[in-house]
Amino acid sequence: MVAGLCLSGTAQASPAGSHGSELAGTWILTAADTLYPDGHRVHGFGDHPEGRMMVDRQGRYTIEIYRAAAVNFASGTKAGGSSEEFRDAMLRNSVHYGHVSLDHASHHIIFDVELSVFPNWEGKRQTRDYTLKGDRLVYQVPASATGDGTIAISEWQKLADDR
Repeated sequence: MVAGLCLSGTAQASPAGSHGSELAGTWILTAADTLYPDGHRVHGFGDHPEGRMMVDRQGRYTIEIYRAAAVNFASGTKAGGSSEEFRDAMLRNSVHYGHVSLDHASHHIIFDVELSVFPNWEGKRQTRDYTLKGDRLVYQVPASATGDGTIAISEWQKLADDR
């Protein structure tokens, strides 16, 4: 259920691809959903997910997605968390940064992940289908990459100040 982020891919950005300048700015997450094989769609990060994606003109990006509801650690410290508290903390977010580009010919958005809260993504390329219409960006993690047969869908709205 780590919407929009748990995949790997092998597609290479084509010469016709952009290095992220079309995406430059700050984006607000509007949906982080999970689409099941039977067609029903649920909010993968809760009813009111929070998130930001920031991209500079060179295509350097950072993404943070959070489930708004959180369980505080009873100990009040990170080091004193229980297994359940650590699990909840890990599953309530998806955070990574690196370089992003668009491959216009294949309609792929490509994230080359440098660092991530989930270390398995570090140094990996993640490729997703996308649509970009004005200040709305939607990308999907295919069922073949989610590991559970679902499709993760992330929807973003560019901040007005960055248009």
